[in-house]
Amino acid sequence: MTAWLTRLRDVRFVRYVMASVGALAADVGAFLGLLALGVAAAPASAIGYSFGIAVHWLVSSRAVFHDSVAEERGARTWQKALFVLSALVGLGLTTVIVGLGDAAGFDPRLAKLAAIAVSFTATWLLRAQIVFRARKQQPGLG
Repeated sequence: MTAWLTRLRDVRFVRYVMASVGALAADVGAFLGLLALGVAAAPASAIGYSFGIAVHWLVSSRAVFHDSVAEERGARTWQKALFVLSALVGLGLTTVIVGLGDAAGFDPRLAKLAAIAVSFTATWLLRAQIVFRARKQQPGLG
């Protein structure tokens, strides 16, 4: 039984990696598309990141954590809010790591790679342990 649960977690993690790659592609694609349309870099970046969050929610809630998505409307709204907060944690970590790396004289692209690894790990842990944690059914909680 334990080996089966470990394998299930590994499959979930692989699906999460794939969802993250898809969300990153949506983010960067939107960012580059908006830049090509003449949108300034900062707003294009924010819109692209927001689009990536939406894509990640859709894929995560349907293919990664589908068995622990809240069904009741209020609980699902709360779960979405927690998901966005986890994304903001990832954004904050990325910003700090890239900023500190740049200030320390590191190539910002290398700092960004380190930031991606840290942010990915943090958001995975937050989403797996808090946002989509399995909830026991209790009367009146949906």
